[in-house]
Amino acid sequence: MSKKYDVIIAGGGAAGFFTAINIAEANPKLKIAILERGKETLAKVRVSGGGRCNVTHACFVPNDLVKFYPRGEKELRGPFNRFGAGDTIEWFEKRGVELKTEDDGRMFPVTDSSQTIIDCFNAAVKKAGIQVLTGESIQSLYKGEHAWKIETQNGTFIADKLVMATGSNPKMWDMLAELGHTIIPPVPSLFTFNIKDPRIKDLMGVSALATVKVKNSKLEASGPLLITHWGMSGPGILRLSAWGALELFAKSYQFVIQVNWLNDVDIDECDVILKELKQEHAKKTVSKKSPFDFPNRLWESLVTAANIDAETKWADLTRNELQALAAQLVNGEYNVNGKSTFKEEFVTAGGVDLKEVNFKTMQSKRVENLYFAGEVINVDAITGGFNFQNAWTGGFIAAEAIVENSGYL
Repeated sequence: MSKKYDVIIAGGGAAGFFTAINIAEANPKLKIAILERGKETLAKVRVSGGGRCNVTHACFVPNDLVKFYPRGEKELRGPFNRFGAGDTIEWFEKRGVELKTEDDGRMFPVTDSSQTIIDCFNAAVKKAGIQVLTGESIQSLYKGEHAWKIETQNGTFIADKLVMATGSNPKMWDMLAELGHTIIPPVPSLFTFNIKDPRIKDLMGVSALATVKVKNSKLEASGPLLITHWGMSGPGILRLSAWGALELFAKSYQFVIQVNWLNDVDIDECDVILKELKQEHAKKTVSKKSPFDFPNRLWESLVTAANIDAETKWADLTRNELQALAAQLVNGEYNVNGKSTFKEEFVTAGGVDLKEVNFKTMQSKRVENLYFAGEVINVDAITGGFNFQNAWTGGFIAAEAIVENSGYL
């Protein structure tokens, strides 16, 4: 026997819960169910931000906020004017969850625990009488004239409205394609670079503010760069991977990066700086102490890479050695051979084509009474709380539209 609901939310993650809660609180008469294919809900919320849950980012101007989205920048401007980071903070505060801002703008619950967000959602769902059904893997979607028919391995669900909050789920994308949607093929975003290079071999944990470019490409990003045992990571690298998701996929993750360890200093400026250092520190050993704002271990490695002897004094540096050192500092080339997923926070570029979504309602332009929230559409962001903000914004707008069109008001 089929179970009848006003609204079915497919996907028990951040976007699904947020949408369901906002619908139920705006119209308690609506019968709502969340269908989650896994054994537990909110799994990605649990692991995000190293288990602290990076809820949003302290960026309160929509025109600035959209710039953190490699895909979705143009489309999200209107939605962020309706529900932005400030609204997210207020939403959680009203439900007893206080957020704090870190130096880099990332926002976390003051408890530093993702469980706080999970508890907030679970309490809201329970209070609103929303049914949360786990182990419900959707097998088929059928759109009738007046209702949706959703088949899972456990039975049949009938609903007036369907919200797809299924994230990067290829099976769900296939079903949406069958309904007439265009799916942009998914490729990984937010990944780190695999690099084997003697210059960084024993420098795991060393961090520096750097600019990284992909050679023979327009791709470039700046930010903290972290050397790892498999290569390079950190916000700068992740930013580059997000903006370059499609291009780097096309290169099969085999490419060359140019690292400027002095961030915004060019080769000519570096040349002048090194000549001044040669005068100032004439009697000192070049490799002993980093004259720049990065660790001595990295400096020693770059000096060695420039073929400068460990005992060489600044005064004894030749013109060729100075040039070689400048090249290592501002234009060192490193071969990237593959990628690694960034922690458990796997993000993809791809999904439902944005041209087929009405961003005033988050409703499909192709199929009536079908709504979207979160990463199921072709929106993704760099790391820092931005992917969650897209989930909250899309969920809020979808909820508002569903309540307005529910026929109960």
